Amino acid sequence: MADTGYGYTTKISGLSFDDVVEKTTEALKTQGFGVITEIDVKATMKKKLDIDYRNYKILGACNPKFAHQALGEDLFIGLLLPCNVAVFDDDEGSVTVSLVKPEEMFKVVDKPELAPIAAGVGERLRAVLGQLQELRG
Repeated sequence: MADTGYGYTTKISGLSFDDVVEKTTEALKTQGFGVITEIDVKATMKKKLDIDYRNYKILGACNPKFAHQALGEDLFIGLLLPCNVAVFDDDEGSVTVSLVKPEEMFKVVDKPELAPIAAGVGERLRAVLGQLQELRG
């Protein structure tokens, strides 16, 4: 697992891009997250800019329990929801999965009452990453 400072990252080889997106979505579900948005960056770049881009999807993952708790503390926290997960073909022939660190994201709000919520979300996202690391070839 690599740490970008604001996200956790792993590389998976031996599976197709679409398979990794599917496995990531399944792993998120096991931790109570649903994918409520999916941005196909490759398709958007082609359509809007006529640029050929690598396979790249941004999954907006939401755990309703934690979202409800966070919104109960601060209605503006919706600006930082959902938790983004980036899945993309990298330059080494693998598929990279990177999950945001909610603890880092919520620091911009500077509300101590949100820290335990962010920690709970972070714990579950790290569990997702652990499941994905078992797929590494």
